[in-house]
Amino acid sequence: MVSAFRRGEISGSFGNSIPEFERAFSSYCGVKHGVAVTSGTTALHLAVAAAGIGPGQEVLISSLTNIATALAVIHNGAVPVPVDSENQTWNLDLDQIEALITPRTRAILPVHLYGHPVEMDRLCSIAERHGLMVIEDCAESHGATCRGRMTGGFGQMGCFSFYANKVITTGEGGMVVTDDDELAKRLRLLRNLAFTEPRFFHEAAGYNFRMTGLQAAIGTVQTHKIEAVIHEKRRVAAAYNELLAEVEWLQRPTELEWARNVYWMYAVNVRPGSGVRRDKVIQGLRVAGVDTRTFFCPMNQQPCVKRVPGYRQVECPVADELWSTGFYLPSSPNLTRPTIETIAKSLVRAAEGA
Repeated sequence: MVSAFRRGEISGSFGNSIPEFERAFSSYCGVKHGVAVTSGTTALHLAVAAAGIGPGQEVLISSLTNIATALAVIHNGAVPVPVDSENQTWNLDLDQIEALITPRTRAILPVHLYGHPVEMDRLCSIAERHGLMVIEDCAESHGATCRGRMTGGFGQMGCFSFYANKVITTGEGGMVVTDDDELAKRLRLLRNLAFTEPRFFHEAAGYNFRMTGLQAAIGTVQTHKIEAVIHEKRRVAAAYNELLAEVEWLQRPTELEWARNVYWMYAVNVRPGSGVRRDKVIQGLRVAGVDTRTFFCPMNQQPCVKRVPGYRQVECPVADELWSTGFYLPSSPNLTRPTIETIAKSLVRAAEGA
């Protein structure tokens, strides 16, 4: 980062740091091109724009996700269509996708939730059968794999976030990765105000989504450390799994046999019918000094999504239930075994009062 600062790479798109980071991270993902941007949100926005998706067209998205996934569709004038979750990984339910496809559907935007990949071979097969584009939301899945392949490398584009709490970080920042040369060219054009020749003549309505060289320099260093971070994330998850194995009211995160879960967050779910109340557990943990966060509010419940012209109301009962029963525990890769043990004991005690 100091070298980038000395070279004056504090704004604009010149210098070596941005292309170096793009090469390092896209290579890690097993993809030809990386296009660095200002955030995971703008990565999604840029990908939808580069795909040419616009007014009146629909994109199927995971219902259980951060609002940014839907906003990328909405701000391009298109219509998000939420797909309910399945009960094991809490990712979008592939059994429901084909029933939601209409002549207006242009793409599927799956989210690799909390670090566990979607079964992308099957999803891509569905998309190909119906002539749909696939844009992966990989904000939470750096380094996660499906049958040995990295997330981000299955669809036409994969979108990553480098926010401070992600597997690796540039503070703020994101990246779109793709194997498609023409899409990469389009992404780079739109990222930088669509400057062409002559410089101030613009055929396309672009965006200023440029990452700074300083952030990119941080990202390159972080990319070299990513497997070490994932190792620690998995260590933390393994410790929680061991310590919470006998807690019958708690559904712990899974790792299906074809997947590598990077456990971006150690996400858990209070089993319905157990008699334990999620909010009381969270309150008890807070009293014990342990902070937590609930699962995302599903997109089918979001007022700003439901107001989109042409929105189709889709029932998402699994995602709705997870919104009221799911939460995640402290998940820093720096957590020590004694700290994890304290958190696990606090969780059990909190449930006794719930």
